[in-house]
Amino acid sequence: MRAQIEAALLAQRGALIGWVPVCLGVGVGLYFSLGTEPDLLDMALLSLMGFGCVISARLVSTAYAPLFMALALVLAGTAIAKYRVMSVEAPTLNFRYYGAIQGRVVNIDRSASDAVRLTLDQVVLARMSPARTPQRVRVSLHGDQPLQSFTPGDVLILTGHLSPPAGPAEPGGFDFQRHAWFMELGAVGYTRTPVLRLSVPPRPQMGTRIFAWRMSISQAVQKAMPGEAGAFAAAIMTGDRSAIGQETLTDLRTSNLAHLLAISGLHMGLLTGFIFAFVRYGLALLPGVALHWPTKKMAAVCALIVGAFYLALSGGSVSTERAYIMVAVMFVAVLLGRRALTLRAVAMAAIIVLLWQPEALIGPGFQMSFAATTALVVAFGALRRVDLSGLPRWSRPILSVVLSSFIAGLATAPFAAAHFNQIAHYGLIANVLSVPLMGVLVMPAAVLAVCLAPFGLWGIGLWLMEIGLRWILFVAATAAAQDGALGHVWAPDWFVLPLLSLGLLWIVLVIGRARFVGLIVVLFAFVAWFQTDRPDVLIADSGSMLGLAGVEGRILSKATGNGFVAGIWLENDGNPVAQAQAAARQGLQIAGRKTEAQLGDWRILQVTGKTALAALDGCNGADILVSNQIDEIERPCAVYDLARLRNTGALAFNLAQNGDLLIDTAHQRAGQRPWNMRQGALPAPLRLPLAQRKRAAEATLSSVMSSDQ
Repeated sequence: MRAQIEAALLAQRGALIGWVPVCLGVGVGLYFSLGTEPDLLDMALLSLMGFGCVISARLVSTAYAPLFMALALVLAGTAIAKYRVMSVEAPTLNFRYYGAIQGRVVNIDRSASDAVRLTLDQVVLARMSPARTPQRVRVSLHGDQPLQSFTPGDVLILTGHLSPPAGPAEPGGFDFQRHAWFMELGAVGYTRTPVLRLSVPPRPQMGTRIFAWRMSISQAVQKAMPGEAGAFAAAIMTGDRSAIGQETLTDLRTSNLAHLLAISGLHMGLLTGFIFAFVRYGLALLPGVALHWPTKKMAAVCALIVGAFYLALSGGSVSTERAYIMVAVMFVAVLLGRRALTLRAVAMAAIIVLLWQPEALIGPGFQMSFAATTALVVAFGALRRVDLSGLPRWSRPILSVVLSSFIAGLATAPFAAAHFNQIAHYGLIANVLSVPLMGVLVMPAAVLAVCLAPFGLWGIGLWLMEIGLRWILFVAATAAAQDGALGHVWAPDWFVLPLLSLGLLWIVLVIGRARFVGLIVVLFAFVAWFQTDRPDVLIADSGSMLGLAGVEGRILSKATGNGFVAGIWLENDGNPVAQAQAAARQGLQIAGRKTEAQLGDWRILQVTGKTALAALDGCNGADILVSNQIDEIERPCAVYDLARLRNTGALAFNLAQNGDLLIDTAHQRAGQRPWNMRQGALPAPLRLPLAQRKRAAEATLSSVMSSDQ
């Protein structure tokens, strides 16, 4: 058996480079899953363990050395994530602020509610020292505030509300506080008053000038190409998606074409691939150059330069930077005389991204882009061994497009479903009808428009772009209008997606029959996903909304207000209906500002407002009282008032098989980390025994009967 194990390990040595980003990713994932932040002493001990593993790898036999190196890489991934967290540390607001706000515009976009949103740096807040002031804040503008009113680099003053970044909407949910930490976003808020320009810097910095250039190009494109097509063109040319309407966004998401908006791997690959082919075949027309110069490498250099320019012009978002790294690795492989599209190239790109931005691992962009790229490389590598000479030449490009869309869609579907809780049933058809046009018409026309812009003739390129973009918008609208165009799934448990990823990677990277172990892991992950149970009752961290799981779906305690939290609950349930529709379902007893839910033998009472809370007689017979006010009265039940909810965050109640009530808290799930600034003991999950409740109820009844007698 030992000989067989050693032989199996030695057989993997030709593909070990693919395991380097996997091990780094495991270390990064372990760091972000910790409940408490490791201190510098812990990291020093981990570093010593890592060095010990490296030394051990040199001392053991060749077969077992990769195992020690794998452990060292896992520890290195943890250390890299810790360093990244420390490097972006910035002040975060820890209270609700209302007053004067001053800052410089560094980004302009729109929120999910279609409100204009400004990101400001060099922030100044009234009566707050610079050491406590967030480096960046994001403010949504309510009212008539057109985008043209502001330009990048403007110093603005306004009066607004700011709050700390919100925690998870439910235990184990998306942690916006962690997301904001890496964006160096210390506060978010809104204003309803006019925003005034205080000054315009006479000599803006290079980054500000590029941003201003990007916004001016975006506005010029929209002026030359009015309507949604112009907004689409501005998005793929400059990364400015602020002008796209919500209806168009909904159609693109429903048809699985929303990825065409984000400047990511597809756009960067199409653009640089077009430049590479154009330069290479153009130089091939010159015999003197083609015979004496390395035209392939010259084309790769040109593609890298154009890709870098596109990266700067588009604003340098995380997805665009990641896409440029991927294409850069492939073109560097061309410069070195290696094959560009291999698992080695994908592994090198993943290593660079994880070393540079380890937090990208837990985002959908990283997972979906590398899943699609890996699947395409593996699939088309296998197709090289298939004889397709019997097919007509005209059918091969069509087959390639269909297969590419099918493979990429299949590879990204589990990750899209886990993160966005939806599956586009007509996504394959929509992508087959749209993605080829992006490659053969839209992106080349964009390059043509940029080349002709100095001569005032860029309208030719924009006209060609508009033809392609209008077709894509038509496909999106048609696919979205079909019955059953969008399916919904519930959110999986926290371990399902990592387990699924490791199983798929095992199938791809392992050599030999042992790869079938990965198939078992993948099947187990899907079974665990389908067996995931959603919470019976959810409580918002504000205490102002309750959601009870019912036969038709979750029943909400209010039809308006807390819309963001309500939307997340319903999406994670796989039933994203309108909030008013969820509130109209039967199952809750609502009387004014009191909402009562029955969960097994447990009664949960939610009260909003000071008057309703003061009018309560004890707990009104409830076992648990939830309030959006601070309650200073001692009551004969478990009380979750606003003060306690600030310590626990959102709540999830589940009924155990024996009738006990399990209470899970968002803050306990998130842990004590730098991005949530929590100190002291965290509220642990509670288990309220049903037997204890019954004894308390019997004692209360006996006391009442005695007093009556």
